[in-house]
Amino acid sequence: MKLEPQAEFAGREGPLLLIVMDGVGLTQDHPGNAVTRAFTPVLDDLLKSEFSTQLITHGTAVGLASEGDMGNSEVGHNALGAGRVIAQGSSLIDKAIVSGDIFNSEHWQASINRALAGGTLHFLGLLSDGNVHANIGHLYALLQAAYEAGVEKVRLHTLLDGRDVAPRSALIYLEQLEKKLAHYTNQGRDYRIASGGGRQAITMDRYNANLAMVKQGYDCHVLGIGEKTESARAAVDAYYARFPQGTDQDIPAFVVNDEKGRPLGPMCDGDAVVLYNYRGDRAMEISRALEQEHFEEFGRGPRPDLYFCSIIEYDGDLHIPQNYLVSPPLIERTMVEYMCAEGLKTFAISETQKFGHVTYFWNGNRSGYLCEELERYDEIKSDLVPFNQKPEMKAREICDATIVRLNEPGMRFGRINFANGDMVGHTGDFEATKKAVEVVDECLGELIEAVANLGGIVLVTADHGNAEEVFIQTGDARVMKTSHTLNPVSFTIVDTAFEGEYSLRDDIKTPGLANVAATVFNLMGYEAPPDYEPSLVRVINS
Repeated sequence: MKLEPQAEFAGREGPLLLIVMDGVGLTQDHPGNAVTRAFTPVLDDLLKSEFSTQLITHGTAVGLASEGDMGNSEVGHNALGAGRVIAQGSSLIDKAIVSGDIFNSEHWQASINRALAGGTLHFLGLLSDGNVHANIGHLYALLQAAYEAGVEKVRLHTLLDGRDVAPRSALIYLEQLEKKLAHYTNQGRDYRIASGGGRQAITMDRYNANLAMVKQGYDCHVLGIGEKTESARAAVDAYYARFPQGTDQDIPAFVVNDEKGRPLGPMCDGDAVVLYNYRGDRAMEISRALEQEHFEEFGRGPRPDLYFCSIIEYDGDLHIPQNYLVSPPLIERTMVEYMCAEGLKTFAISETQKFGHVTYFWNGNRSGYLCEELERYDEIKSDLVPFNQKPEMKAREICDATIVRLNEPGMRFGRINFANGDMVGHTGDFEATKKAVEVVDECLGELIEAVANLGGIVLVTADHGNAEEVFIQTGDARVMKTSHTLNPVSFTIVDTAFEGEYSLRDDIKTPGLANVAATVFNLMGYEAPPDYEPSLVRVINS
């Protein structure tokens, strides 16, 4: 794993800093575009630069199944760190379903055997076709396979989206699911929804940012604690009536009760649980709570004897969970692995909400340091407040910490993530999202100046779009949009010492995030690994 020096250009004396403006995409100006409507003098100048281009962040360019699949922070940071297009979780699961391999796996068979021995088979996951954390099509395939295997009793624990899909679309997905379940009921099976809630209210926390969410989910799915309701549909209707502006992602925990007022399907001794979310960051905490014997983050009470598995492994280093149906992509020879082998000093900084993206996902789905002697990781703790109430989030603290790291002797490369555009954009609050983008712009200016003073290079990009489409205006109607987008993102090189050593290439047909790694190596004075996607720059022979 050796990097070859580049004969034509040895790089700059100072460090190279790669900035990810999470969720800041590009599209034409319109009333709901919080990027163009924000005051962003630094970003405006960057976009006018001769060293600015656009990158694709969705679909097959980042390893997803189809061009209609929105990019996300997980696959985006995988691509940025790997320098190659890696087949991602959804694609792998699709193939395993078509081939039948998923149903021949030992952990699927163990789950089925629990159910055939008198237990209940539970499916837990995001009820959505957003194809970011989960795909409702995978759930349908699992349900059909359970039916064909002779499983009599199935309970579903539905996490409602409103984030990767329309903000108030839960009833559409519930109606689809209820039709499926009615078909199985007509065949004499007992397949019903038992519990649920919004993805930002229960279960789907990440990076231990808000473990109270996970406890509420655990109590709901396992213990049957939550708002009592006669059906999931009734729970959603009641929430909409109470909160006319509320969105699905914030629906509190609900528990469907039977005719005697008892929870319809808590997870009990002898049952099996399949978590069908395939994206790991918001699935690992509930996985640990359901699976691990020793779990100290919150009180669970007596843990039932469950056979737990997920649809894919979430963390190959920590082996979370122990049981899974499909093996995740193996990403070796990442950008930072090469840098560590070369003895280069690097750092990664973000706040809690995206810390795993600049570390775990960037490093090929591996936890911890690749080389503790050479790497520095700084997690800035996120605030536990709604993001639109504090749209600046921790951007300024990230900026300050970055400047400290840049000034360390021998520092060569850093990557940071500003989460503001994405996390605030997901709230659908236009004014807050504008403020979020403006704060990031201020930090860009400070960091560009700091790197210039050190004689280095700054690369500015994003992992996917979001803030550029907070709402869509059609006539007088305004429709909130809280999901990611299919829009490209910008990529700009800021090199104040530039004297014609390289040019921006225009012969790459569909440049994407995977092209960034080779670009980093070239600008640091190294040849890129031969199997990496091509660099966005062409070094000019002197």
